[in-house]
This record gives sequence, structure tokens and C-alpha cells, in this order.
Amino acid sequence: MRPPCPSTYERGWFQMKEKLKSVGKNRWEIPIGSRTKEPRMRVPGRIIGSQKIIEWAEDAAIEQLTNVATLPGIVRYTVGMPDIHWGYGLPMGAVSAFDEEEGIISAGMTGFDINCGIRMIKTNMSYEEVRPRIKELINALFRNVPSGVGSKSRLRLTPGELEEVMTRGAEWAVEKGFGTREDLLHLEEGGVMEGADPEKVSPEAKKRGMPQAGTLGAGNHFLEIQRVEELYDAKRAEAYGLVKDNIVIMLHCGSRGFGHQIATDYLRILDRAVKKYGIALPDHQLVCAPATSQEGQDYFAAMKAGVNYAFANRQVMTHRIRESFEEVFKRDWQDLGMDVLYDVCHNICKYEEHIVDGEKRNLYVHRKGATRAFPPGHKDVPAAYRSVGQPVLIAGSMGTASYVLSGTEQAMMETFGSTCHGAGRAMSRKKAIKSWHGDEIRRSLEKEGMLVVATSPKVIAEEAPAAYKDVDEVVESVHAAGISLKVARLVPLAVAKG
Repeated sequence: MRPPCPSTYERGWFQMKEKLKSVGKNRWEIPIGSRTKEPRMRVPGRIIGSQKIIEWAEDAAIEQLTNVATLPGIVRYTVGMPDIHWGYGLPMGAVSAFDEEEGIISAGMTGFDINCGIRMIKTNMSYEEVRPRIKELINALFRNVPSGVGSKSRLRLTPGELEEVMTRGAEWAVEKGFGTREDLLHLEEGGVMEGADPEKVSPEAKKRGMPQAGTLGAGNHFLEIQRVEELYDAKRAEAYGLVKDNIVIMLHCGSRGFGHQIATDYLRILDRAVKKYGIALPDHQLVCAPATSQEGQDYFAAMKAGVNYAFANRQVMTHRIRESFEEVFKRDWQDLGMDVLYDVCHNICKYEEHIVDGEKRNLYVHRKGATRAFPPGHKDVPAAYRSVGQPVLIAGSMGTASYVLSGTEQAMMETFGSTCHGAGRAMSRKKAIKSWHGDEIRRSLEKEGMLVVATSPKVIAEEAPAAYKDVDEVVESVHAAGISLKVARLVPLAVAKG
């Protein structure tokens, strides 16, 4: 049974906000016992956010946090980030961690767009240098990076190559000439999760993945030219190579139809596993399997294949982006300083070591619409950034600012090394399409100095800035809570959407 839609909750079936208790600056708790039905919560819920964030939060999303808190093996509490909004099973903008022996693994809590993530590419070009050619540049990017629903790549994978993509991720793309090995040093996981098993991926998923490597897709995926407007932390900005008024490129995409099919396939498999292992669920969308079970590990191995596909996808597009800049500026990308700053993952489950109640424990951490925020000194932070902490890339909504933050020790202590991933929707896509016309949004943004190119006006309407929360408020919430710290604010100049 599907959970009620947000409007059902808003009619008063549940009044979850009334149960929230302030437990510190920008911290709110949903106490054990907030649920009035079985199964009961095993741990509290925790939300990171300002008072305004809580006012924006849907009762539906808060209720979903309490649902997840009932699952076997959950550790400490389930966490909602300030970009939280109602989603499939687990809200978008949420983190939940499970014990390696007693816990579960869930496809729904990972998400359909496996390893949807953000990559940032730096340049050494100033805004004044690029400004006269913005229109030419965004058109070249739109032309060279295929986008839209069902978009197909110029790259045609053979079955053997697809298998390599599944197991080797961005490394495969680099060996094929899409970038350099230096790029791999600046990607989460080095651009590959070990342990992917192509045998655990269905023929249908492979069929969908064959033509889409190197494509942007649709929905909230985008390719944006941005200007570094403000620097908050000179030391970290220097370490990340960010210079005020220079141009950067933000790429947001994931594993396309390949990852979506993996999720779809395993929701069916895990539905049977729930019955087999007698797991009580408050919401059918939370179908899962014990972490130690064959079904759980099969999904984990297939999910890693989706993760690696997404890494390769972004790597191929990085090459196309560099080619587009070379085409417009008639200079080599190396001369333009187009190095990868970092690449972060959303919608992913990771097997990680964390300290819980003073003890080291291995956990399966589900981050759905959430981002790692690892601190200075952590072994999984690239060597170039280890002294200052992992770069955290936060996308704003179309037409609004984006941010670079840095990970902190507070995040490791409190949120399993996690933070928000973007602005977070405040309105459904369906409602946004009814509320605005894409051409009106485009004209409005152009008056503000931002160019938008897209495959259809509908795509622009779906992503209208007012359909999202205020990203400045979201970022200020995690900064004030200390789970990730502001380094730079970026403003958009032009965006390509599918």
C-alpha cells in the first residue's frame, strides 16, 4: 500500500510538527513514542534546520522519518536534513544508518536515481572574460551534452564495455580518453565502488543503460555555468582552488534509466524478502532485506553497478564540457584550468565505519538526497583536501545560488558524516507545471541576467525557482549547526536542462 500523498497528511491525519522538540541550535527531535500505531519507533528522529525550515517541512516527510525509525537494526536516530521533503519511503534529504549484523538494506531508502550526484569543474577564467560569450557557450554545451527524457549518447557501449563501466566506473571512462587520471583523485570513492556485480543486474537494466552513458537526462538534472560570487573561508577556498569572480561549471546527474531499472527490479525482490524474513513495515515502500541476507547483498552489489555507471556518466560529460569550452575559446582545456574540484554522491548506500556511543561500528548508511561531509584528516577525503575537509557541493534551484561547503568532525559525530544536498522541493512537479509556464520563467530569469536552454518549456516550469525552498536558508541551517561550513557562494549565469 502506498502512503498517503502529502495533501492527505496536510488535511490533518497526522500532526507531526506538534511532536517536535528543540534539542539545540537548529536541532529538533521526534521522540520515541511519536507513532501511535505499530510497529513502534526503535530510535528517535532528528531534523537539522532553523525554525523557518521546520515551518516549511511537510508533516508527511516527518511521518516518513518515524516510519524508518521502526526498522530493524537502525542506529542512533534517523536524520532529516533542512532540504527534507516527502519522497518514496524515506524522505528526500534524509540519512539512516543500520548495523551490519542486525540491520537492513533498502532500495527505496537509497532512491531510484542511484548515485545522482554533483560534479564541479573549475576554470581560471574570470567572469569578465566569459561574459561576452555566455550565450555561445551554453548553446555549445546544450548541443554537445545530450539531454532530455530518453536522450541517447554519441557513445555506443558494447555489452563488454557496459560490464566494465559497471565494475570500473570513472576509471573506465578515463582509460577510453574521457579525462585524465588526475580527475580520479578528486572524485568520491575515486570514481568507483568496489564489489559491483554485473550478474546481479537484470537484462532490462543493461538494455536501458547501453545508449545513455554520457547523457544529462531530465527532471532536476542540469549543467550550469556559475560565477564565484563570495568566499567565506580563504584557507579552504584556496585549497579547493576557488577564486572570487572566476567561472565554475556545476553538473548534476546520475545513473539515468540504468539505475532506475535496478531500483525497480530490486523493489520487487525485496518485497518478497520482507515476507520471507518476517520484517514488519509501516510503509510498503520501505521494502528491504537483512544486511546479511543474499537478497540484501545482491541489491548492494547491483546498486554499486549503478553507482559506477553514474561516475562514468559524469566523467564522459566532463570530457564533453571541456570540448565545448575548447570549441568556444579556441584554447586547450588544460590552459583554461578546467580541473575537477570534486564529485559527490546522493542516493546511495555506503558501508562505513562510524563511532557510536564511543565504539567503532560498521554501518550501512543510506543517504537519500543527502551528501557526505567528511572532516579534515579522514582517510576517505582526497589527499589534496585532507587538511581542510571534504568539499561539499550544494545545488540551488534554477536561478538561485549554489554553494561549496566543507565537511566537519561535527557531522561525523552527529549525522554519520552527512549534510544536505540542495534546496529541496517545496512543491510537486505536477503542481509547478500547473502554476507556471516555462516560457514565462525563462523570460523572468533572462531579465535577471541568466540564460536558460531546455528541451521544452515544461521542464523549465517543473524546476521553477519558487518550487524549491530557499537554498540560503537551507545552507545557513547546516552551517549554523556545524555539520558543514560555508566556503563559497556561486551564482548562475546560464543553465542547460533536459
